[in-house]
Amino acid sequence: MSTTTRPSMTEAEFKRLADIIYQRSGIHFPENKRYVLESRLGHRLAELEIDNYTQYIAFLTMGPYQTDEFQEMFNRITINETSFFRNEPQLEVFEKQVLPLLLEARARTKRLRLWSAACSSGEEPYTLAIMLERTLGVRLGDWRIEILATDISAKVLKAAQEGVYTNYALRSTNPLILQRYFQAMPAGAYRIRPDIAQMVRFEQHNLKDRLAARRHGTFDVIFCRNVMIYFDDGMKKQVAQMFSETLADDGYLFIGHSESLRGLNDTLEPTPIPRAFCYRKRGAELKKAA
Repeated sequence: MSTTTRPSMTEAEFKRLADIIYQRSGIHFPENKRYVLESRLGHRLAELEIDNYTQYIAFLTMGPYQTDEFQEMFNRITINETSFFRNEPQLEVFEKQVLPLLLEARARTKRLRLWSAACSSGEEPYTLAIMLERTLGVRLGDWRIEILATDISAKVLKAAQEGVYTNYALRSTNPLILQRYFQAMPAGAYRIRPDIAQMVRFEQHNLKDRLAARRHGTFDVIFCRNVMIYFDDGMKKQVAQMFSETLADDGYLFIGHSESLRGLNDTLEPTPIPRAFCYRKRGAELKKAA
């Protein structure tokens, strides 16, 4: 196949490929998104010297490298658009209102567990770690802070563990935070401070895998932002149920500002806090931070 000619995808090929993606990741590609798969996978077919998508589907499902290829394909069809301190008003609600309540509620055990689901290249969990460090200060050593960061993509997790970022990833970061929590590197890059990096544990996880999520136990805070927009209602219900099962009775679930769990789960309800985009278990008492 010529490297300058991209094969078109037939309706049957699209349906088969979209079904494979959905079954393995929960991400839904409707018919009007066929061009997205074509544009993002065309170069991959050229690299593999595969002439059409029927051959590619066979390679993806029957070849000896099918697991690796699915990962490679997934890296190409998903957009990992994120940054440090993304949606700062929501994060301010977490740091100034939610976190003080949880620290008070966990004062006896001094243990706090957070889950950054679909963490991409690590900006979100490291942001949470920074907020916890600056909130607790010298008290941090007295607490057992656990931040689990998961993603389906091994590629972005590897980048997250390296903890090196460009100015673009830090575009929403206050210069004082940049100076305090990052180490300047050559070519304008920055590395997250080692003690902050050690607060986060990265692990590969597919949001379709509810059993694996249960093995992690319960979490006081779950962040899953701008992910469910890629799911259909069936998958959204599965994910909402999984979060309900893994969220502490007095815990908080933060989602993206364009997302909603309305009509998807009966056990989770939105908090009345403005700009929070946050859910709690129905009946959980909402106190005011001092």
